[in-house]
Amino acid sequence: MKAVDIKGGKGPKENLYIRSDMPKPIPGNGEVLVKVKAFGINRMDTIQRLGDYPLPPQAPKTLGVEFSGTIQAFGPGSHGPFKQDDEVFGLAYGGAYAEFIAVNHQMLLHKPTTLTWEQAAGIPETWITAAQALFLVGEFAAGKTVLWHAGVSGVSIAGIQLAKDAGAAAVYATAGSRAKCDFVEATKGKGVDVIIDFIGGSYFQKNLDVAARDAHIVQLGLLGGSKIDGADIEQLLYKRIRIEGSTLRSREIEYQGKLRDRLEEYIPHFETGGLKIVIETVLPEDYLYYLIEVYQACNL
Repeated sequence: MKAVDIKGGKGPKENLYIRSDMPKPIPGNGEVLVKVKAFGINRMDTIQRLGDYPLPPQAPKTLGVEFSGTIQAFGPGSHGPFKQDDEVFGLAYGGAYAEFIAVNHQMLLHKPTTLTWEQAAGIPETWITAAQALFLVGEFAAGKTVLWHAGVSGVSIAGIQLAKDAGAAAVYATAGSRAKCDFVEATKGKGVDVIIDFIGGSYFQKNLDVAARDAHIVQLGLLGGSKIDGADIEQLLYKRIRIEGSTLRSREIEYQGKLRDRLEEYIPHFETGGLKIVIETVLPEDYLYYLIEVYQACNL
C-alpha cells in the first residue's frame, strides 16, 4: 500500500515521501482494517517526524492518529457494532498517513452522513483530547469557569465549545500578546476553576495568579518551555491548587475507549451544527506536496 514515510526515520519536512511498498497492516484481535479516506494533521506528527516524540510501544512508525474511512476487514475476536463497508472515523496510536490502517474497534465511531470525510477525520484527536482535559482530568462541572490557553488551537477551539455546551459560567481564552497579558484581569478578581495550559514554564506563575480556590490546572503541553524560574508557589498551598499533567496517545485502550464513548454523545451536536468542526485546509489526493506546504505555512 501507499503511505507517507520519512527518509532516515526522522528529519525536516523535506524528508517526507510517498512509499508505495508499505506492508498493509493485518488487523489483530479486536481490530478492524479501515481503508482511509481522510486523515488529520496534528502538531504531534511534526514532533514525531523530528524524532522528539516518545512513541508508545503499540504505535507504528507511520504518522497520523486520526482518520475516516470504510471498513474492509476484521481481525479475530469481537468487533462491536461494526460491519463490512461501514463508514467510520476514529483515533489510532499511529499509522493514519496511509491507504489502510488497523485499529481497535473500541476507538471507532460510525460517521454521520451529514459530515464529510474531512470533517470526520478532524474530530477524534482534538475533541477527545479536549474532553479528557476538561472532564476526566479537570473535573469540570456546570457552573464552573474555564480558561483555555492557546485559544485558537484545534484542541482549545473544541474545548471552548464543550465547556459552553456543558454549562460553564464563563469561558476565557488566550491568543495573542495582548490577551496573554490581560487574562488575570479578565476574571475581575474571581479567578478560574479549571485552567487548560499548553504553554508550560512561562505561564506557570500566571496560572497560579489567576487560579480560583480549589482550582485544577491541566498541563497538556510545554510550548513555552519546561523550566520555571523565580516561581512563588505560595498560592499553590493557600488556594489548594491541583496541577496535573496529562497525555492521550500513551493511554491504554480501555481509557481511550471511555473517551470515545463520551465523544459519541456529541455526535448529534455535530450533525445539527451545535458543535462546529473547524478545518484549516483540505489537501487534494496527491497530498504530499501540499502537506509539506502546510507544514511550512503553519511553522510545523
